Amino acid sequence: QVQLVESGGGLVQPGGSLRLSCAASGFTFSSYTMSWYRQTPGKERELVAVITTTGTTTNYAYSVRGRFTISRDNAKNTVYQQMNSLKPEDTAVYYCNARRHVEYWGQGTQVTVSS
Repeated sequence: QVQLVESGGGLVQPGGSLRLSCAASGFTFSSYTMSWYRQTPGKERELVAVITTTGTTTNYAYSVRGRFTISRDNAKNTVYQQMNSLKPEDTAVYYCNARRHVEYWGQGTQVTVSS
């Protein structure tokens, strides 16, 4: 059974940091491109960051470049997103995505940036 389980979300003040984790199981994690998306009510899901299978290539949405870092540990079947200098506009539900010839999604974790 395929599972992507996100954790690490929460409430943080502007300028603060959070680290999201996504633990994968039920598929060959190291063969899948992994991504983080986010979504706010009434808006489409937005690609935030992507990392290739070996972790050698990453890409980021312009809005988070220089503040967010995606990484993966294929030995632990886990992808991470370090989020620094958080802004209120980063508030969203963050989703983990695995993609190869099929696509899998996690259930999401809420990140709220507010004073």
